[in-house]
This record gives sequence, structure tokens and C-alpha cells, in this order.
Amino acid sequence: MKFKEIEKNEDILAYYEKGNDILDFLGYTDHSTAHTKLVAKRAAEILEVFGYGEKEKELALIAGFMHDIGNVINRSHHAEYGAILANEILKETDLSVSDRVQIVSAIANHDESTGVASDPVTAAIIIADKTDVRRSRVRQKDPVLFDIHDRVNYAVTKTKLEYDMDKRKIILDLKVDEKICTMYEYFDIFLSRMNMCSRAARIFDAKFALVVNGQRVL
Repeated sequence: MKFKEIEKNEDILAYYEKGNDILDFLGYTDHSTAHTKLVAKRAAEILEVFGYGEKEKELALIAGFMHDIGNVINRSHHAEYGAILANEILKETDLSVSDRVQIVSAIANHDESTGVASDPVTAAIIIADKTDVRRSRVRQKDPVLFDIHDRVNYAVTKTKLEYDMDKRKIILDLKVDEKICTMYEYFDIFLSRMNMCSRAARIFDAKFALVVNGQRVL
């Protein structure tokens, strides 16, 4: 089973279509395959940067693409629901039990409310997911109706994930329009996610840094 097959799986795509519709009604930003493909590729990139092989990267691609399918059941505990759904889908593939368990565990542990990074694949998924902050995720078109999540994402005009291997740092570099969103609002929403990234970075013997408008803030 390869990532190229997973990203075309009809069940997964149907889960995402319905789950993303539900989140739209709840007022959440985009959680479609545009998000999950970005997470998948970013997670694989993180593993490559830190010297992991093709197998780990392939598992991260699959886990990253599938990590949000649980939204089709409920946003609350979506990571755990997603792990259960993923396990049922992956049972029908030629993946080994150990590879399936790795993917399921990464999905189950990607959310900051209950998750933890205990291995490189999970750590890469967490960092890739929590650093996807961008204007194009906002679905509400009228700024008057923006909630705090919309404002924070819409205020980010540029996002870049960088690596300083000499200092073993993973750096999220953002440009934020503070006329749209204050730094207080940003941290109100994202502090727990950034802290989770910091803990995940330790799996790579690295540190996580947040730079906003040229200034390091974490």
C-alpha cells in the first residue's frame, strides 16, 4: 500500500467531503484534502530533513493524509475517531500490522487536547499539522463575520517552515497583519499547539521556534 493509492481511496475522500461540510457549519476553517495533503508532504519533509528513510516518510504521508478523517463523526475526539476509521480501512490493505499500528497511533495522537509525540512519524505529523496557518484556510468571506480562528488565519500573509540544522531548530516563520489579529489573539488560539510542536521537536533532538514579523516570540 502506497500513499498514491491512499490519496485516491473513495472512502477516505467521502469522509473528508462530509467532514469538511460539517466543520463549515460549525464555523471551522478548511479541513479538506488541501490541508491534509499539505500535512502529509510537510511531515515527510521533516523526516527527510532529520535523516529518516523512505519507509518512515511513506508512513508519514499516509498518516498525514488520513489524520483528519474522524471529523466525519464528530469534531470532539476527531483524532481518536479517525484512528478507528483508519484502522478499518488499512486492515484491507497489504500493510504490515506494525506499519498499520504506527499510522493509527500517529492519527490518534495528533490533537493537542489528548495527543503526545512518542515516535518520529507522530512528531512529524503534529508539527506539520499545527504549522498549517494560512489565509487560504478561511472560508468565511465577510470579515465582519470572522471569529477569532478566522482572524488569526486570515491575518497570516506568509508562512514558511524552516530548518537550522546547525542549531537543530525547526522554525515557523510567519508574517502577520496585526491590524487584523493581535498577537494576544494569536497566542490565545495557538499557544497550546505551539507547545505541542515544541514537545514533538524533542523527538528529533531539536527545538521549535516561532518567529513573527522578524521577531522570535517562542
